[in-house]
Amino acid sequence: MKIGNIQFGERPVLLAPMEDVTDIGFRLLCKRYGAAMVYTEFVSAEALVRSIKSTVSKLTISDSERPVGIQIYGRDVDAMVEAAKIVEQAKPDLIDLNFGCPVKKVANKGAGAGMLKNIPLMLDITRAVVNAVKVPVTVKTRLGWSFEELIIEDLAEKLQDCGIQALTIHGRTRSQMYTGNADWTLIGKVKQNPRIKIPIIGNGDITTPEQALHAFNTYGVDAIMVGRATFGHPWIFKEMRDFLDGKEPDPALDFNRKLDIIEEILRINVERIDEYRGILHTRRHLASTPIFKGIPDFRPTRIAMLRASTMEELLSILEDCRKRLG
Repeated sequence: MKIGNIQFGERPVLLAPMEDVTDIGFRLLCKRYGAAMVYTEFVSAEALVRSIKSTVSKLTISDSERPVGIQIYGRDVDAMVEAAKIVEQAKPDLIDLNFGCPVKKVANKGAGAGMLKNIPLMLDITRAVVNAVKVPVTVKTRLGWSFEELIIEDLAEKLQDCGIQALTIHGRTRSQMYTGNADWTLIGKVKQNPRIKIPIIGNGDITTPEQALHAFNTYGVDAIMVGRATFGHPWIFKEMRDFLDGKEPDPALDFNRKLDIIEEILRINVERIDEYRGILHTRRHLASTPIFKGIPDFRPTRIAMLRASTMEELLSILEDCRKRLG
């Protein structure tokens, strides 16, 4: 797969942009374990134009995580263009336009997946951003607003005509939010459309190496994007990459090594923010990591992990897990 001048090789696996998850520390870990490309948390165009400090800070990227995309969202042409120009100065490898976020505070204001209710404006924004910057512009969106409005096949052609260089499709409607199952059938139809020349990236419900291989083989996508399955599991990219390449699972990725990575996530977050908020930021990963699943009578320990309020306390609990299970 190729986007602009970026060569990804065959069957790349990408880290999805996720609010409060894909900060620079987590992106670097995912890159270390084989993510072909990573994306920042999504960035509000209006907040960026107003120079809101917390939003501007999301533009911080590292050469060590390249190729990296910065994703922006908004509902105003001028704001999106100005934001794209600001983002371009941060020197990402590409700019991604978010037309897929389903959360109410975004979609109900007409941004994110809300754009699926106003296709002319979506196309105006896309065309304007493409013309305003030199960096490749891509789009991430959904199948449509609802099951009665599955518009992605026609929309993909229109977005391509605007000049985007890749399209990521989440196989759900906005109405589904994150419930139900992702429908990859329409993603496959977009990819099979002879008019579509740009890379098509599939997203939704890819949680195992076997599902990754199935998505490539069955739907013919150029890449897959993994989101929620990465929580507490940044090494999932290595597991998928090894499986796709026909390699045996890496024996070095045992329980102790995985626990090392969880502890590294904690240390990165505490150092990057502060102890209290760093621990809060890590709880999503602690709650979701697969390394503790299936362990008998683990519930009290899990509760203790999620209630720990100091780094010393939390590391002590994790190290006790290592002694018991490692």
